[in-house]
Amino acid sequence: MHVLSDANGLPLLVGVSAGNTHDSEGLKPMVEGHQTRHDPHRGRYFKPQRLHADKAYDRADLRRWLRGKRIGVRIARKGIESSEQLGPRRWLIERTMSWLSGYRRLSLRYERDPRNYLAFLGLAAALCCYKRLLRLTT
Repeated sequence: MHVLSDANGLPLLVGVSAGNTHDSEGLKPMVEGHQTRHDPHRGRYFKPQRLHADKAYDRADLRRWLRGKRIGVRIARKGIESSEQLGPRRWLIERTMSWLSGYRRLSLRYERDPRNYLAFLGLAAALCCYKRLLRLTT
């Protein structure tokens, strides 16, 4: 399960990969799949400012690729930094993953077909956003 979230921990994009692939292989499709918004008044596109990730994404080619897209990189380095230095930012994505795995259908992977699992994952992400919206508006 791959999740791209905003600074508040709301899931923006979800994806699924095979169990035997490394997590870092899912980064490029997730970032490329994120739709940018166009602001007609200012005439520019909104794109991600910074990407926070854990040590699994610490690869030189991924860092270069993100810098080429002008996205700031904050990835803990293997053997140099501890994952705890990511602190509150890392906690937000862990909380988002916990929200998504709180749904019984997703906690254990009952679905064998990845399309069905992705559909349930998308539904769970939409429910998380809806619950957050209800809490903010009431």
